[in-house]
Amino acid sequence: MLSILLIVPLLGALTVACLPDRTRSIAFAISFIVLGLTVLLLTQFNLSDPGMQFVENYTWIDTLGLSYRVGVDGLSLPLLALNSLLTVIAIYSSDEKIERPRLYYTLILILNAAVSGVFLAQDLLLFFIAYELELIPLYLLIAIWGGQRRAYAATKFLIYTAFSGALLLAAFLGLAWFGGSSSFTYNPALAQALPIGQQLLLLGALLLGFGIKMPLFPFHTWLPDAHVEASTPISVLLAGVLLKLATYGILRFCVGLFPEAWQIAAPWLSYWAIVSVLYGALMAIAQTDMKKMVAYSSVSHMGYILLAAAANTPLSFSAAMIQMVSHGLISAALFLCVGVVYKKTQTRDIRILEGLLNPERGMPVIGSLMILGVMASAGIPGMVGFVAEFLIFRSSFPVFPIQTLLCTIGTGLTAVYYLLLINKAFFGRLSPQVQNLESVTWRERYPAMILTVAIVLFGFQPGWITRWSEPTIAATLHHPPAIIATVTK
Repeated sequence: MLSILLIVPLLGALTVACLPDRTRSIAFAISFIVLGLTVLLLTQFNLSDPGMQFVENYTWIDTLGLSYRVGVDGLSLPLLALNSLLTVIAIYSSDEKIERPRLYYTLILILNAAVSGVFLAQDLLLFFIAYELELIPLYLLIAIWGGQRRAYAATKFLIYTAFSGALLLAAFLGLAWFGGSSSFTYNPALAQALPIGQQLLLLGALLLGFGIKMPLFPFHTWLPDAHVEASTPISVLLAGVLLKLATYGILRFCVGLFPEAWQIAAPWLSYWAIVSVLYGALMAIAQTDMKKMVAYSSVSHMGYILLAAAANTPLSFSAAMIQMVSHGLISAALFLCVGVVYKKTQTRDIRILEGLLNPERGMPVIGSLMILGVMASAGIPGMVGFVAEFLIFRSSFPVFPIQTLLCTIGTGLTAVYYLLLINKAFFGRLSPQVQNLESVTWRERYPAMILTVAIVLFGFQPGWITRWSEPTIAATLHHPPAIIATVTK
């Protein structure tokens, strides 16, 4: 079942690469099939089982201790579904007349398979292979179909994230070396049997690697450049899914493998979260480019996830899961709206744009969706963003009261920079520079509308997200200590 989720997009990519025409329709159909398979997986998932389900295990390269071992649990399933949904959205929202369509859609389908491989991998080297594999298609998608500085942005992205992967590989190799294991199968008991000094060393390498990918301050500089130069569909995937590889890695590997070392590092990580939250928000306030503002908002909101992970409670982990899904939906919706604005006006500068909510000559539907998106990002009640941030603050405050209070300032700053964006770009009279706009078609509105509906639905029913992950989270944070004793013997 899980291998099919990897094989179908790869076979689809091969099919698209070989066919001369109708590549967009075929790629969309394949992505929709993958989404349907993911929904089928959701219906067959056992909510009462906290462990790995649908596990497939085959020896791959025995001399390296590498096995093809995949499985899914409550931590990976919501993100797997998010990846499938946003891939459909990205393909649907792509330009119908895009240049080199066979290569473009082939790369998106390969990217979908690589990301799914990250969430499904239960072998450390297999995780690393999938983690690195997604770099290639994303690099090409930015470098070929990006903006004027696309080569610079793509190269910067590649360097930063390749270094991130190198740190992860070093940590995984170190774990096998220190633990005396000939296998790279995910094994929390093996890691927890190590001396605390070795645990802290390996945890530090993982934190730096995932911190670059999230990204957290000061490793964030690749993200705004990548977003600004990437096309709208690629920004949807980059913010909605790719950043979640790191947040998932922190919960799965940093906390799951090294709970004792994590408890020691957690207070320091909470301060790192504060810096990322406030720095990202302040930088967003300073932006005049709508896309760069949303990009810096992602830096800020990733800090909330780190704060929740540092709190290390079942409620904070559930809050982190909601925030991951919430940010994926909200950021994707915002980038889609910004993309439509840029397509119609040829600018994203809020100093030029004005009055886009004008019901006759502006784009009132896109403006309304944009307003709903920024309200969700700012944590307005009734939307999933509010649920995520409220639960993060509620669960983190008993553990880190000062740090949590400082992070709440980020919510207020989010309201500030998004109010600046809305007031300048959407209210008032339509500016002379962008009058006589081409009308927005319903096809251009549908992707953002679908995501907005999901944002509101999950805002009223956040249990639709947490019900998948709560049993796994409880098992992860209450790992039986008897296993450690058995290993040490």
